Amino acid sequence: MTDIADTTDMAEVLAAQGRLAQLVFGGMAAHVVGQVTRWRLSERIGDGDRGAAELADELGTPEHTTVRVLRAAAALGILSEPTSGRFALTEAGAQLRADHPMSLYAVARVLTDPLLTAAWLRLPDSVHTGLPAFDDLHGTDLFAHLRTESELSALFNAAMGQGTREVAATLPQHYDFSRFETVLDIGGGDGTMLSAILGEHPTLRGILFDTAEGGAQAAENFRAAGVAGRCTVETGDFFTAVPDGADLHLLKSVVHDWPDDQVVTILRHCRRALPDDGRLLIVESVLPDTVDGNDPYAYLNDLNMLVNLGGRERTQADFERVCARAGFTVTGVTRLLPYTMTSCIEAEPGPA
Repeated sequence: MTDIADTTDMAEVLAAQGRLAQLVFGGMAAHVVGQVTRWRLSERIGDGDRGAAELADELGTPEHTTVRVLRAAAALGILSEPTSGRFALTEAGAQLRADHPMSLYAVARVLTDPLLTAAWLRLPDSVHTGLPAFDDLHGTDLFAHLRTESELSALFNAAMGQGTREVAATLPQHYDFSRFETVLDIGGGDGTMLSAILGEHPTLRGILFDTAEGGAQAAENFRAAGVAGRCTVETGDFFTAVPDGADLHLLKSVVHDWPDDQVVTILRHCRRALPDDGRLLIVESVLPDTVDGNDPYAYLNDLNMLVNLGGRERTQADFERVCARAGFTVTGVTRLLPYTMTSCIEAEPGPA
């Protein structure tokens, strides 16, 4: 271990200590974000500034504790305190408004919900068993639980849409959709991705396939995007079958939800429904063979998949392996965003 007395670059030592402090306090910071989000503070404060006393009165909380949350949020850069006891939104705080064009309200609300964070407290159990702690805690899996809570299910769908927004904007520039007639978006959620693809390709038709709960907001979003006339919504279970009639199958943020055997089941259904000249397109994080520090969130999401769903993020070799088991050959992997590991993995069908 380095002897601090012999260290010539004390700035480096102190920077490392600061980084560790950020990590150690990170869980507490997430709880502050969760409280701000559940209180809908970004909407309550709006475009001006508001006093702690009036916010506490609206919330029905004591002023002396409310101001402590507000000041913690200001210290974290979500709010500012222009004068003592009055608070305004920063740009980060503004993005916690549900109506902000780059809103991350639903993402923050879902990822800080006690339903999901409770499973993280059981991370050691999941590491030992390889099984999601969520199921043991709640007596059912996450998706089954969401079917019983319509409000949380809608928030979850919105969070997935918000998490898809940036990828949806760039995918049409990185992949040639013009050679296909119909794209089937499997597990397509609220239609954010399919709307973007159809918006860029006016001759392309689309089918969104999801559970009734998962696709509940899709039709409305298709109408808003002006693509409803070229798109249908079908409901079902991709562990049973997927619809026929498409020459491109798209899976965005679906594969990482499941362990390998269940992924192979989904992909085999795709293989049966795809024509021999069709293509499979998987959009997921592709982990490098060794950690390169480019996208730490992919590794945190990998553990989130473990504790809450039982799934995982994968390397290119992992994708090649599960695709081969299902009758596909990976033909290309393209990084979509330079600062994340999100990529599109194209595969072609082998012999049926």
